[in-house]
Amino acid sequence: MAKIKPRVKVPKSADAGEIVEIKALISHPMHTGRAKDKEGNVIPRKIINTFRASFNGTPVFSVALEPAVSANPFISFPFKATESGSFEFTWVEDGGAEFTTKKDMKVG
Repeated sequence: MAKIKPRVKVPKSADAGEIVEIKALISHPMHTGRAKDKEGNVIPRKIINTFRASFNGTPVFSVALEPAVSANPFISFPFKATESGSFEFTWVEDGGAEFTTKKDMKVG
């Protein structure tokens, strides 16, 4: 299986009150449990089923993903910048595996 790699794009800085776009992408095959390998065996379901984003420890965005979501899911959401701080992004896979990354943003 390919290496699972989370990536995010957060502005390094923003003006107070500015609405910025936060972008998140994770490299993940999103196996639905319906495909078969070369030998004809069913590839077990393994998808990213939850994405959460928090800012300075406060949840700001979350989404539940379903098998119909394509491989390498891309998520984008607006965020109103009011203070400097740190985003934490978490993707949760079937079976409970978690992938996280962090990014800082300065407001001034």
